[in-house]
Amino acid sequence: MPLKILADESVDYRIVKALRNSGYEILAVLENYQGFSDKDVLKVAKSKEALLVTEDKDFGEWVFAHKEKGVGVILLRYQLNELKQITDSLTNLLNKHGESLTQKFAVIKVKKIRIRELP
Repeated sequence: MPLKILADESVDYRIVKALRNSGYEILAVLENYQGFSDKDVLKVAKSKEALLVTEDKDFGEWVFAHKEKGVGVILLRYQLNELKQITDSLTNLLNKHGESLTQKFAVIKVKKIRIRELP
């Protein structure tokens, strides 16, 4: 089964386009679920069996403090002038780890990637 990705509203749309151009199946909250709460975005990610890519740190609270299960989250942390580098880092992470990111919380910075198992 191909890897599915749900891009939160916070994700720069140029990243969505770049991932699509790399062949990934991307659902974008901005296109299909605009205005959904974080909880509802997590429900969509689970129901679609998609990794959630976001720039919103609140999803860390959902998966760690609220112990939300059944979803993998990739949090992007970068400055606007690092957009190309973060997009490349994300694409490389997806190419290398793909579906193994399910049930994990990954934080991507331009020079560092941290992957944690979810409780």
